[in-house]
Amino acid sequence: MELLNSLYTGFVDSESISLEGYRPKLLLNNSEKGQKILTSIIKELNQCDEFFFSVSFITQSGVLTLLNTLKDLEAKQIKGKIVASQYLNFTDPIALEKLLNFSNIELRMEVDYQLHAKGYIFRKGDTYNLIVGSSNMTQDALCKNKEWNIKVSSTNKGTLIQETLLEFEETFNHAQVVDLAWIEAYKIIYQRVQYQDIKQSDNYISESNFAYQVDTIQNIPKIMPNTMQVRALLGIEAIRAKHEKKALLISATGTGKTYLAAFDVKNFRPKRLLFLAHREQLLNQSINSFKNVLGEHIQCGKLTGKYKEVDAQYLFSSIQTVSKEEVLTQFHPECFDYIVIDESHRVGADTYQRILNYFRPQFLLGMTATPERTDGHNVFEDFDFNIAYEIRLQEAMREEMLCPFHYFGISEININGEELGDDSDFRHLIVQERVDNILEKAAFYGYHGNRVKGLIFCSRNDEARELSKMFNTKGLRTVALSGEHSQQERETAIERLEQDSIDNYLDYIFTVDIFNEGVDIPKINQIIMLRPTQSAIIFVQQLGRGLRKSQGKEYVVILDFIGNYKRNFMIPVALSDDRSFNKDNIRRFVVEGSKVIPGCSTVNFDTISKKKIFESIDKIRNGDIKRLIRDSYQNLKFRLGHVPYLMDFEKHDAIDVGLIFENYGSYSNFLMKHDKDEAYAYTREQLIILEFISIKLALGKRPHELIVLKNILRGENNVIDKTLKTLRETYHLKVTHKTKVNLINVLTNKFATGTGKNTYKSCVFIEQGGDGYECSQTFKKALEDEYLRRDITELVDYGLYRYQSRYGNSYHQMSFQLNMKYSYEEVCRLLEWEENVVALNIGGYKYDEKTKTFPVFINYHKDDDIADSIKYQDRFESRKKLIAISKSKRSKSSKDVQTIYNAKAQNVAIHLFVRKDKNDEASKEFYYLGLMHAIDEPKEIVMNDSGLTAVELYYQLETEVREDVYEYITENN
Repeated sequence: MELLNSLYTGFVDSESISLEGYRPKLLLNNSEKGQKILTSIIKELNQCDEFFFSVSFITQSGVLTLLNTLKDLEAKQIKGKIVASQYLNFTDPIALEKLLNFSNIELRMEVDYQLHAKGYIFRKGDTYNLIVGSSNMTQDALCKNKEWNIKVSSTNKGTLIQETLLEFEETFNHAQVVDLAWIEAYKIIYQRVQYQDIKQSDNYISESNFAYQVDTIQNIPKIMPNTMQVRALLGIEAIRAKHEKKALLISATGTGKTYLAAFDVKNFRPKRLLFLAHREQLLNQSINSFKNVLGEHIQCGKLTGKYKEVDAQYLFSSIQTVSKEEVLTQFHPECFDYIVIDESHRVGADTYQRILNYFRPQFLLGMTATPERTDGHNVFEDFDFNIAYEIRLQEAMREEMLCPFHYFGISEININGEELGDDSDFRHLIVQERVDNILEKAAFYGYHGNRVKGLIFCSRNDEARELSKMFNTKGLRTVALSGEHSQQERETAIERLEQDSIDNYLDYIFTVDIFNEGVDIPKINQIIMLRPTQSAIIFVQQLGRGLRKSQGKEYVVILDFIGNYKRNFMIPVALSDDRSFNKDNIRRFVVEGSKVIPGCSTVNFDTISKKKIFESIDKIRNGDIKRLIRDSYQNLKFRLGHVPYLMDFEKHDAIDVGLIFENYGSYSNFLMKHDKDEAYAYTREQLIILEFISIKLALGKRPHELIVLKNILRGENNVIDKTLKTLRETYHLKVTHKTKVNLINVLTNKFATGTGKNTYKSCVFIEQGGDGYECSQTFKKALEDEYLRRDITELVDYGLYRYQSRYGNSYHQMSFQLNMKYSYEEVCRLLEWEENVVALNIGGYKYDEKTKTFPVFINYHKDDDIADSIKYQDRFESRKKLIAISKSKRSKSSKDVQTIYNAKAQNVAIHLFVRKDKNDEASKEFYYLGLMHAIDEPKEIVMNDSGLTAVELYYQLETEVREDVYEYITENN
């Protein structure tokens, strides 16, 4: 019956109630909406008893996206059959080898017919789910391409599934059994044809976008700037139009900074150019890039320890050489019209400062991927705070400027029964057992290309040296590099790593941090991280070593071995570029990162590493957060050249201001503690006022109180009635007498209860006057302080902006927005209750008779040791149907149960708020999932062990829960 109901919903009436899991559905790739066909297939695989795939093509990248899931299925002995096609010889033999390694998978290839099917079948008991459409088993098809796939469900007696299974079996039985001998024979064919032009076929092989576009009109190659480079060039021109002489370009590694500089030099047409880099290898690459853009005819020269071509029009020099006094003074300070400084985050060094202070170019362009520094130097100041354009990692991935990566978080092994951690003994880092585990995982996850070309980041130099030796005893070719090695030694090692045509090639380079930045090795196809993640910046730098595109490189594999490290939570923070540091947001990314990360990239954690990250998230201390806040503040201040305003944090995508409020009470208090020279010394009483406005109002959950304060700051009278008018006419929100009472109570400290009432006793902002409510005398007196008035004005404006940008899409003209998070107190305030009710007194739900509102709070996953009397088995049956348990000692005739089931007749609004678990004591926020009403007949039950009675309640939600939110809440991770 449930299946019939779901089919009816899908094909006849979308409003009819049914189970979400059985409904027919269109599956698409849309990372902004948290949709990838890949994650739908993974979900089905995780729930099935058996699976059958029939696809045209299988690539290494397609197998890699499913590798962890297939590994789990093998461990659970879930069997599967996969058949692919030899059509066009596009299926990758290495991908077949990967699949053949799984003992639970039968693998075959159709060699006679042009098999062009794309179907994925999953059996669970007597029920089948079928995904059929356009997606082959490739990373592009599963993650990025505009694909259409239909998911339908059937019992084993349905004609559709019977016909599909019959067709699959006929194809599978006719196909060639794949074994190692067959793969070896196929490799010969595959290698012979893989270089042929197969773009005319209908197999949609994606073409790499490099650091520029190529215009081939009239068959004459002409290099053109890509979309983001055009924007950056416009940004540079805008700075010059203001007669500024310096600009800083912030661009993620691999996004074509050097080409962009060449395009701008072409526009500027300097008489002489000086290009500065800290490594000679970068100079050679830069010369090639400039010639590609400006033409082979340009006169380029090098100034290094070996080359002295100082008269060249375009001079490319190492910092080390030109900074020498005897070299620097050879040039007139105005000798160069245009100077480019690559890796300009290094400009704090004396060598760079010497050059900056000497030359006076018409224009100075700095380029860096990471301007934020930990050495206290302000890079932005050196470029007069002129940021031409900023291309960060996530944006570059969305624009497909970088090579896709497949990240795997892998748990470190235990050594002598102990987990590797921050303080592990050096001896434990170099045991054979660890080396064997690393090599096993490196082979299992593999790489793209004819051989591995890997970088391995270690925690210390002696570890790198010893592990390199141990790898070499296993038949690999590796070296360990550190700051002790010369530039020539490093460049030789890089050449050996990248080249295929030399006998002494390298498989891996071990290092600690010398390759974090300023090195260009496009052919890297595997990165192994064997160190704790202490910093998001360093993590992204090391990840970025593999993200540069290279001809024939489809993806890079990132293997991160995760030990018992204190700051493991920085891994999802770095990968997601999350600036809120909200624990729930971080957990959510760990669970569903592949859904939301742009393009073909994927993020995978094994079960144990996921657990370690969750433990690290739970152990985040105020000290950790405060350190992150201070660093973010300092970086933003450096960028701007002044103390940031609240809106600056939004404009520059810095840390969430709400985190400052949560940890310091107010921004003003933060400044008093950490930037005393820039802060105004407020009294304790003034700080309490700022704290109240910051924590309770300026987060922008609703605009009501903020508008009242804005009216007060303008000198208005009758501020409540004027605010209600604005709410109706400008914000289009529902306003009643209850709204007015609630608003007055909040601003006169009558809404507060418990300890908060005394804490904020001075926060009385309004009082009754002759013409309605007006500014209270105490607040009017407080506003005489010009600095306090200034900061309150800023808070009000920021809060209103935050409301419009985050919470302004109101639900049924109420103050809530679907899928946003609210605390208990915010719910009471936004439901317009006359006073707050502490969480303990709400106890899962609470009816407010005056407003006729009934919020229901669900902790979806509860602690194992929670008391049996409140261990309620609340659960979703679908995205529109919820089963919830009443409080204990209840029957069907209990008053609260009757209120729920008579809500419609009594005009009671039942609101649903859900959070995944209650472990995050710092937040206590719930997702708002809208209105709901009771359906069916309530059922009396007896709680396990306790013997107490309760009632099972059945609800239908007015609005279906958004898919990504639903899956995050319900999946047991």
